[in-house]
Amino acid sequence: MRRSQRPSPDDSPDAPSPGTTARGNLLAELNRFVGRDEELADLGRLLTESRLVTVVGVGGVGKTRCAVRAAALLEKRYCDGVRLVELSAVHDPGLLEHAVIDALGLTDHTGRPPRTTLLEHLTGRRLLLVIDGFEHLVDACAELVCALLRRAPQLRVLAAGRQPLELDGEVTYPLAPMAEEDAMTLFAERAAAVRPGFRLTEDNRGSARELCRRLDGIPLALELAAGRLRALSTEQVLQRLDDRFRLLTGTSRSAQARHRTLRTAIGWSHELCAPEQRLLWARLSVFAGQFDLEAVEYICSSPELPAESVLDVLTGLLAQSVVLREDSAVGTRYRMLDTVREYGAEWLAATGDTDRLRRRHRDWFLGLATWCELDWFSPRQGEVAARAESELPNLRQAMECSLECPDEAHLAQYLAGTLWFLWVGCGRLSEGRHWLNHVLEEETPYEPSRLKALWVLGYVAVLQGDAVGAISALHECREEADRTGDATAQAYAVHRTGCLALVTDDMVRAEELLQDALRRYRDLGELNSNVLMAQIELAMAVGFRGDLEAAAEICQEVREVCEDRGERWALSYALFVLAYAQLQQGRPECARELLRESLAIGHTFHDLLGSVLAMELLALVTAVEGDAAEAAVLQGAAERIWPSVGLPLFGSAYYGRPRAECERLARRELGDARYESGRRAGAQLDPDAAVARALACRPVDRPGVKAQRRGPVPTPDGRTRKPAASPASGRGGPERW
Repeated sequence: MRRSQRPSPDDSPDAPSPGTTARGNLLAELNRFVGRDEELADLGRLLTESRLVTVVGVGGVGKTRCAVRAAALLEKRYCDGVRLVELSAVHDPGLLEHAVIDALGLTDHTGRPPRTTLLEHLTGRRLLLVIDGFEHLVDACAELVCALLRRAPQLRVLAAGRQPLELDGEVTYPLAPMAEEDAMTLFAERAAAVRPGFRLTEDNRGSARELCRRLDGIPLALELAAGRLRALSTEQVLQRLDDRFRLLTGTSRSAQARHRTLRTAIGWSHELCAPEQRLLWARLSVFAGQFDLEAVEYICSSPELPAESVLDVLTGLLAQSVVLREDSAVGTRYRMLDTVREYGAEWLAATGDTDRLRRRHRDWFLGLATWCELDWFSPRQGEVAARAESELPNLRQAMECSLECPDEAHLAQYLAGTLWFLWVGCGRLSEGRHWLNHVLEEETPYEPSRLKALWVLGYVAVLQGDAVGAISALHECREEADRTGDATAQAYAVHRTGCLALVTDDMVRAEELLQDALRRYRDLGELNSNVLMAQIELAMAVGFRGDLEAAAEICQEVREVCEDRGERWALSYALFVLAYAQLQQGRPECARELLRESLAIGHTFHDLLGSVLAMELLALVTAVEGDAAEAAVLQGAAERIWPSVGLPLFGSAYYGRPRAECERLARRELGDARYESGRRAGAQLDPDAAVARALACRPVDRPGVKAQRRGPVPTPDGRTRKPAASPASGRGGPERW
């Protein structure tokens, strides 16, 4: 029978929409994809006929690999790209929408429900969403997919799991095991990878064919069997597999034959492991997603498996394809396939050691979070951000573990509060709000942990523009801190209340509270990124009131501390304030250079708030330098980002003044029609493209563009003169820390 042709990536006339490119997050394949020509062609055809196609089949049959391969081949059909959502490491249904947001590359700082963010983003987009590993979240996933498909008529979903979603309009595609010839090819290629020079010959072809038949052409089983060829011949593998079939088949009469076959194949690989390898396999099942060697040595070691022997045992599991190695931005990482992990979890449960291992896992990641928080204020800040992002599945699991026991709920509160730098500094405000609300539902006698979670919740709510939620959390935190005498929590609650006053335009109260917080920090000997942000926020308050010299002096001090300590995140906000002062004082060229650095830092950390503030001010700089058309584009790009951050410019007259001034200049230069056209063009840019354009833009270097000199932008009350009292210099003003 002739094979069908695979779908062509160019079989649709659709082209990327203006300002965008077809983009996705599909990872490159590490080895050659074998066979499945008919299946790939079928999936391509079905996705033209139905908006929801679900690939179903037994674990290990290749659902994920086939779905991802089909998506990659079809990518150019979808002008807004292809996105893979991997759900195997997501256990809490409440995090399902956050996982989809992550896969789409969105960052939403707002207090809106994450579903609102998804619906707004997907409406009108022609995009293929690939959802993998949803079996344990099938109800929540089905409900979400239904909502997305209803609101986004051009969205298509390709799902891969062991059961269908059972939605109207869904086409279920059962993925059968590989055809015999394809199975033979797969076995031979994977065997050659572990035993160079291996090839099918007249001598081994018969036994290889029989092996493929016995394993029903299930790719995972074939790969596990091929891994044994390091030590055995094909005939020996077949003989040993025969023994394991007799030993392990029939564990459940109701189980499908292929389930028993796969279980036998994994069980056979398990039986061939040395005792210490089986033990480590079982213990590794407590990890979610990736893990590293240091975590394995701490969590999985014991008198029966000394820490110094873990590397050798892990190497043995790598050699047998039980564990996979992945090189990442944070170094060498490891992971197990879900089916292999589940098998190990069953063995761990049988030993009665699951609870102990889960607590050790939780304790390790509590320690890691503590280290990351301390190291955030250091030259390793970028490494900390990358490490925390890579460990997020394990950090989530650690919080879930702590919440299962009321006596340990305070550890979840501690962990959610300690990760403030991940929620705030790395663009995960929405997920942080989810966890903080969740952990604070539990009443605990451990006040420091609860108070920390409260002030972090208040901080997140401030940045999301939720004044009511912020006031509630910060008021409770301060009251309890006063009652218990927790001076640290008092300082942070006062600080974040001052931050709330700042973004709600109460500059007098903001100065008072921030000065108070800085005095408290000084008395405590506290110096970290939060303290620097208190100084920067104070500088914003005095700068917005017109005292530019005081604002610049404060932020120059912060800049020096940042450079001395290697801190980059707070530095980006200090550079924003310094740029604001430079622009107000008629030096747009200096402001541009400061803003380019600020924007680059914010984008590196995925901090949308810092990035969009820098972009807004950069638009004004561009208008002042004489390129009104580019300023309009940058304003449009910023407008697209704000809905993912919160209330645009916090609804503040002070924060909004540069935008209003930029619009006035650009409209005067361009006229309404050209200005609106530029804004619309900017709104077509995704955040990455917008940042790249803003960083590359140098209007003063363009032929025919003449820079303008201008005076200060007036404050909302019309003042431009400096106040008589300067908080920076102490000349009659409030004390500065």
